[in-house]
Amino acid sequence: MSILEAASTKINNGERISFEEALALYHSNNLLDLAKLARTIKERKSGRNVFFNVNRHINLTNICSAGCPLCAFGCKSENKQAFTLELEDVEKLIAETKEQSPDLTEVHMVSALHPDKPFSYYVDIVKIVKQNMPDVHLKAFTPVEIAYFAKIANLSVEQVLEQLKTAGLDSLPGGGAEILDDEVRKIICPNKATSAEWIEVITTAHKLGIPTNATMLYGHIETIEQRLRHLFTLRDIQDQTGGFQAFVAFPFHPDNTGFDQLKRVTSWEDLKMIALARIILDNIDHVKAFWMMLTLPIAQLALAFGVDDLDGTVVEEKIIHAAGAKTNKGITKAEIINLVQETGYIPVERDTFYQPLAIMSGV
Repeated sequence: MSILEAASTKINNGERISFEEALALYHSNNLLDLAKLARTIKERKSGRNVFFNVNRHINLTNICSAGCPLCAFGCKSENKQAFTLELEDVEKLIAETKEQSPDLTEVHMVSALHPDKPFSYYVDIVKIVKQNMPDVHLKAFTPVEIAYFAKIANLSVEQVLEQLKTAGLDSLPGGGAEILDDEVRKIICPNKATSAEWIEVITTAHKLGIPTNATMLYGHIETIEQRLRHLFTLRDIQDQTGGFQAFVAFPFHPDNTGFDQLKRVTSWEDLKMIALARIILDNIDHVKAFWMMLTLPIAQLALAFGVDDLDGTVVEEKIIHAAGAKTNKGITKAEIINLVQETGYIPVERDTFYQPLAIMSGV
């Protein structure tokens, strides 16, 4: 039996594949077979359902001390595009969101590493959001931000997370993972959290009962082996903690970054990585296609490659668009429902914990 046949047999039997088998699947380039294997796992976990939520993204600032070559969003305070939301700005945004999206269930908030804002600013932001929207789930601050807060406040990661949780933080996004390989990180993001620091925040959050997402940013300077090792690291963490709710693969957008000589990877590569992630991460229940980075057509097609979540309505997004994304900054619930129904899957509006709020009929 060949290594590809062995991998396929394992997947169909619900067994775990090895690194060598994952690498062979990547290099086989049989995209439709890969899609079928990934789809088998997806349907084993969530049947014909495809999830989405009504959410709102808020970016607090783009003023950042890290200066990562990878990033098109962060800037210095003197730059004309620099902005920082104060407490009253956030309160105004929340009031507008309540009026415009009465069925909102989640606020998703990430930012830059502001050189001057104290940790208390972020705690106060959390309090304001929860005071104004007590029933809305607040997913905020990447592990990179949490590690930064610990440094500027001279606190442990656990103390930072405990204070934020007390203030009303419900979960963390998984951003800033990029590729969990410090040789890569020294080049793409040398001044922000190391692999070990990212992992420490994630595992500490899980220990405290704060769920998170898991992510990967691919298509820059990393090798295929480094991508796969990243996925196996996530799988190992999930074995230990069980705290990852979903995995999200982000293709790198090179425009306006220090790597703008690179080309955006192809749709073929996007779909291959999504399918492989679904196969490797057998212990993470949900895989998202973040339409904002993939485009809506590729996100829709990804539903045949193991994806069971199209994220949400978003409303406004700035980080990815700074790097050249041409997608809309938000879409309606009706648009998401139509995208899913066209594929024959069943659209399910969810809360952050994947509890169904409304199940729409399929086509």
